[in-house]
Amino acid sequence: MKRILLCEDETSIREFVVINLQNAGFEVFEADSGERALEIYDEQNGRFDIAVLDVMLPGIDGFEVCKQLRKKTDKLGIIMLTAKSQEYDKVNGLILGADDYVTKPFGPSEFLARVEALYRRVSGGSDKSEAASQEKKKYELVSGGFCLNQRNRSLKKFDVQIELTYVEYLLMEFFMSNPNVVLDRNEILVKVWGDNYFNEEKIVDVNIRRLRVKIEEDPSSPKHIITVWGRGYKWQE
Repeated sequence: MKRILLCEDETSIREFVVINLQNAGFEVFEADSGERALEIYDEQNGRFDIAVLDVMLPGIDGFEVCKQLRKKTDKLGIIMLTAKSQEYDKVNGLILGADDYVTKPFGPSEFLARVEALYRRVSGGSDKSEAASQEKKKYELVSGGFCLNQRNRSLKKFDVQIELTYVEYLLMEFFMSNPNVVLDRNEILVKVWGDNYFNEEKIVDVNIRRLRVKIEEDPSSPKHIITVWGRGYKWQE
């Protein structure tokens, strides 16, 4: 079953979210504080697909919970809930390792679309056939000293393992599959995040900034993920 960790201190919002998630087939574990969310994560030995974290929490806030969870694993999908529309909340969550954010108030359709899209990414896509899934992922992409294994979603740079989140893996796969091709932000957005992210191009920039920190010798002067001003990004070997 799809397992999700929900951390929200407002009872009415939490109950609303739980009902919608359960109706969508998720097994939901509830926490009303950041401390309790981390306890549940450890009690369940990290067996979650997604964590949904409210930013404003009593005690440690959602940003700190996100940071702590990301230290434990790169495989967990993380969505931040925020009551604010300020750019800072969105960007800060993404920098700390979140994969997505939803701004309150939100409708059930929008929220579930974001959750389902992230679940498809972290669970390896929507292929129902295991054979089809393996066929799709059996090749390696090699470029500029990097080797991306599509079977186990791992990246090595000159045989040194680089840990990636699911979003970072999908970005690397898209770039390395299209060397020296300029990819505009909206094209990247649709490919990695899906069709429900219209006009959310900031999420592309922040995740690429985070990816550069992991793969570039000097992230401030990248040699592989190149910004093409006014157009987008391209992968250079």
